Amino acid sequence: MTKNEIDKENLQPLAEIDRVIHEPARLLILAYLSVVESADFLFLMNQTHLTRGNLSAHLSKLEATGYVEIKKEFVEKIPRTLLSLTEEGRKAFQEYRRSMRQVLDSLAE
Repeated sequence: MTKNEIDKENLQPLAEIDRVIHEPARLLILAYLSVVESADFLFLMNQTHLTRGNLSAHLSKLEATGYVEIKKEFVEKIPRTLLSLTEEGRKAFQEYRRSMRQVLDSLAE
């Protein structure tokens, strides 16, 4: 087996990577949500340093793919938006991590 064939085999997971997750802002959002049960919109906005509009747009994309659940409620007449990973989102994030780890580990050799 040639070096080129080995590289192609080791890098194959990159060709199949989930592009929804791979976008840096969405990856950051999913990373934060993966370690909590749920997070409030303002908390996530402060942690990611995304603007309201940018965060909202990325969350809409993640919700459309079924990776994030968005719940809106009122607490003492103040609107609150809670965000959490769905089971599908959690599985997709774990698969993304596994694929990236596999690729990066193969490059370190």
